[in-house]
Amino acid sequence: MGDILSQNEIDELLKALNTGEIDVQQMQTTTSEKKIKIHDFKRPSKFAKDHLKTLHIINENYSRLVTNFLSGYLRTLVQVDVVSVESLQYMEFTNSISNPVVLGVVDFSPLNGQIILEMAPNIAYALIDRILGGRGTSLDKVRGFTEIELAIIERIIIQILNLMREPWENVITIRPRLEKIETNAQFAQIISPNEMVALVTLSGHVGEVEGMINICIPHMVVEPILSKLSTRLWFSSIEKESTRETKQSIEIKIENTKVPVRAVLGRTTINVSECIELQVGDVIPLDTLVNGDLEVLVGDLLKFYATPGVRKNKVSVRITEVVRKEDE
Repeated sequence: MGDILSQNEIDELLKALNTGEIDVQQMQTTTSEKKIKIHDFKRPSKFAKDHLKTLHIINENYSRLVTNFLSGYLRTLVQVDVVSVESLQYMEFTNSISNPVVLGVVDFSPLNGQIILEMAPNIAYALIDRILGGRGTSLDKVRGFTEIELAIIERIIIQILNLMREPWENVITIRPRLEKIETNAQFAQIISPNEMVALVTLSGHVGEVEGMINICIPHMVVEPILSKLSTRLWFSSIEKESTRETKQSIEIKIENTKVPVRAVLGRTTINVSECIELQVGDVIPLDTLVNGDLEVLVGDLLKFYATPGVRKNKVSVRITEVVRKEDE
């Protein structure tokens, strides 16, 4: 339903029609026009907004894990944050990469295919410098990586890839494995240039050095689990129906849980001076009667009343009353 015009607006509209300022035919033509959405068949949108939003949530958790790990591993201030998650062609991603660069080709098992972890050279240089005992500074002039530097970077990438398992476990149990490291984008053609990918851009700060870390996820890799990449499934309030096996498993765990149980003989209050003067053989009167029941606590909660006694030459108590929650 459209907006309701006021009487003044109606009068102004009639006046404009009478003076010729507004053409009735032009108004009808404008009203009958349909809104057309342009679709590019060369670049189909295979990732829905809901899929990209879920990937954003997953990688926010991943960035926090990487931040905590690198901060402790390098003993310096490290901050990794998600900048954006967007859908684009793989060709656009590779064309934006400048050589040299660190490209980790990762097997995304059990899913078929590979993903790419790209690390900016200045971030890689800062990590290498910090691991080798430096302050974590980058190079003024970009150069190629030596074999020793690539070996150090490979070790770091393997460790941060292992952190990827936890954020993805709500979707699928993955086993990411680094296959190789390339320093030239031309040797990292894992899919067709026209294939759509989800590009996760992370902003990394290592000390005073700032750079980008990109995670390139091809559509064909996550296509079998796209139905699970939905925020509606993550935040659904519908509870799953509990099975008989689940209930039995919970009961067994509860039955085998150990809890501390103690019987309180009684309580009293004395002065500090009296406590200091206590000697062996002194008698302290308690607030419990000789024939009175003792309190039996499970943890810090009163659950039973009991009488003291001896059983098989051991001090014991016999339960006389059960304190239920509704009786308190």
